Amino acid sequence: MTIRIYDTAARKKRVFHPQDPARVTMYVCGPTVYNYAHIGNARPPIVFDVLRRLLMRVYGEDAVIYARNITDIEDKIIKASVETGEPIETITKKFAQIYNADTAALNVLAPGIEPWATDHVGEMIEMIEKLVRKRYAYVGKEGVWFSVNSMPDYGKLSGRKLEDNEAGARVAVDEDKRDPADFALWKFAKE
Repeated sequence: MTIRIYDTAARKKRVFHPQDPARVTMYVCGPTVYNYAHIGNARPPIVFDVLRRLLMRVYGEDAVIYARNITDIEDKIIKASVETGEPIETITKKFAQIYNADTAALNVLAPGIEPWATDHVGEMIEMIEKLVRKRYAYVGKEGVWFSVNSMPDYGKLSGRKLEDNEAGARVAVDEDKRDPADFALWKFAKE
């Protein structure tokens, strides 16, 4: 069976050829666990479950390695902790369990690997330091920001040009950023 997948960079469908047919890997961005999932949160696990099952059928169940992360530290989680008085770990464990129960109820297969963000902070710091050294990121007063202007092709996959983005249209303009489109890689703790 030939699998054709849409290639965003090329803007067309292409025949899928895994680098190693004996080990087909998928890494999918999972939930930020601070509240109950809504209907929009159900789309990614369902879509990628369909793709995973197709890959398993073609390459074999043992060949497909599916990882889906859990974001367990983020502004919304901290806000939920402050508002409820519950520890962050209590909130994240509770909503991760609920999310996994919800996806199971949708007949979505559980991921083979489920890394939690807080288990990989050391690696994140190393990657951010590397980006700063290479001048793809910079340190501000509030945190470390990715400089979108450091990447000439930034926006190519989405088909959007930086100059077309309206500052403050989606999020408030932050004085700490060099460019309104820059995004946080790391936010410093607030006192």
